[in-house]
Amino acid sequence: MPSRKNHLDALAISLLLACCLFWGFQQVLVKATLPELPPVFQAFIRFAGATLLLGGWCVWRGIRLFAADGSLRAGLLAGSLFAAEFACLYVGLQYTSASRLTVFLYTSPFWVAALLPFWVKSEKLRSMQWAGLACAFAAVVFALREGFGAGGASTWLGDVLALVAGMFWGLTTVVIRATSLSRLSAEKLLFYQVAVSTAVLPFVSLALGEAWVWSFSPFAITSLLLQTVVGAFASYLAWMWMLGHYPATKISVFVFLTPLFALLFGAVWLKETVTMSLVAALTLVAIGIVLVNRKPAA
Repeated sequence: MPSRKNHLDALAISLLLACCLFWGFQQVLVKATLPELPPVFQAFIRFAGATLLLGGWCVWRGIRLFAADGSLRAGLLAGSLFAAEFACLYVGLQYTSASRLTVFLYTSPFWVAALLPFWVKSEKLRSMQWAGLACAFAAVVFALREGFGAGGASTWLGDVLALVAGMFWGLTTVVIRATSLSRLSAEKLLFYQVAVSTAVLPFVSLALGEAWVWSFSPFAITSLLLQTVVGAFASYLAWMWMLGHYPATKISVFVFLTPLFALLFGAVWLKETVTMSLVAALTLVAIGIVLVNRKPAA
């Protein structure tokens, strides 16, 4: 296995920019597809396709997915948290804008920073990192206030669902880093998440009373293909590969480009309103993540 690098080279920066650009676009794409396909059903199709693609990739590469390695219980837990994240995320897009949802979703690193030290002592927070968490929390409260005041019940419900999705994302990361899952290949780790989502999300969709539509327009087909091939398969696999080869702290700062791209695509494509409060909240969250990942002076 190649040794880890201590800096981000041109390949890493290019992959990170491509991933963040697509993830910002993806939230807007999902919301634009909601008039044709209900949200959780849409997520189910996405992850079912990704599971098939990943299985084929592993067969081609000779990667064993079902070898007994003691990771099953932790893998099922991580997969369940991942499925819960996307159920909240897709349902939340019915009630709030893609740009607002993305800001709340990307509070997930702070759940990791707050919880992981209980299991991994080396991750204990310093005072500067706690200041970063406080900064991000203030940003969330500030942005939620706008949802209560102007958007009514529907907006704040979507905001809360996005915040819960961010929590589930953070908990998934904690499970991965605090258990034997951290020693798995990127392919098997991703397989647990997309396969469990494929098994769970149909029941969530039916429980919500969603109508399953099997007649897709050309736009819906294109949307599902992009969400599946680029989003749930290629970008997530690339992300997990980078986590195994480059410093996680340097990579994590890049993810806050995603809300910026979501703001841009949401405003241009869906004509979503970008308020100064939302921009201020995004700025505070970005400052928070930098403080949390800042290394102490030597």
